[in-house]
Amino acid sequence: MAQLLLVGNSRWHWAEAEAEDWRSWHGPPPAPGQPPDWDQLRAWAAVGPLPAGCSPPPQLAIGLGQVPLAGLPPWLGIDRALVGWGAWRAEGAAALVADAGTALSLTWVDGDGRFRGGRISAGAALQRRSLAQATALLPAPQSPAQPVDWAAADPWPVDTETALQQGCWRATAAAIALAWRELSRLHPDPRRRLWLTGGDGEALVPLLEAEGMAPQWAPDLALQALAALPAVGLLS
Repeated sequence: MAQLLLVGNSRWHWAEAEAEDWRSWHGPPPAPGQPPDWDQLRAWAAVGPLPAGCSPPPQLAIGLGQVPLAGLPPWLGIDRALVGWGAWRAEGAAALVADAGTALSLTWVDGDGRFRGGRISAGAALQRRSLAQATALLPAPQSPAQPVDWAAADPWPVDTETALQQGCWRATAAAIALAWRELSRLHPDPRRRLWLTGGDGEALVPLLEAEGMAPQWAPDLALQALAALPAVGLLS
C-alpha cells in the first residue's frame, strides 16, 4: 500500500491507501537517528520541522503550487491549503474549516474554490500550557490529558483544574462559533458547511452542536486531500 505523511507541529500524521482501502495513524516524530522506511512513501508535506537526519525523499514533497485551490498566498501553511481544498472538493461548496490542533486555524473557502482568508489562535492544549507557564498559581496540565466528558461536566466548576479545562475548551469552541456566525451574517451562503478536523476536533463537536451548529467531523481531511491531489492520485 502507498503511504502518505503530513508532518505537523507536534505529531506526524500517516495514512496507507490503496483503491478504497484507507488506514491512518498519528504519533510523535521518529527518534533522532531512526528514520522511517520510506520505500512505500507516495507523497509527503510538512508544516513543522523535520528531525535532524530524518528527511523524506525530496522529490515526493508536496508544496502549495500542487494544491488546486485558487487565491493561495505564498505564506499559507500547506495544512490549511489541504484542508481548505479537501472541504471544498468534497461538496463543491463554500466551507469554513476549523483545524483544532496545537493551533486553531480557521480557513474560509468560497463556493468557487477560492481561499478567502482565515484566523489563527492557540489551540485548547496550548492555551492550557501557556496559562501554567505565565502565571504563578495555576497548575501545570495533567499528563496525559483526561478525556472530556461533556455530558457529566459542570460548565461552572469550582475547582481550578476543571475551570482551566472548561475555559480553554469553551474558548476554542467560541472562536469557531463566532467565525461561523460572522460569515453567515456578512457573506450568507446556504450551502456553506462547517468542517472540523485536527486532534481536538472531535471533543469540540458537542460544544458546537449545543450552539445549534452541525459541524462535519473529518479527522483525516488533510491526509485525504493529500491523497486526492492530481500530483498524487490515490483517491478519485
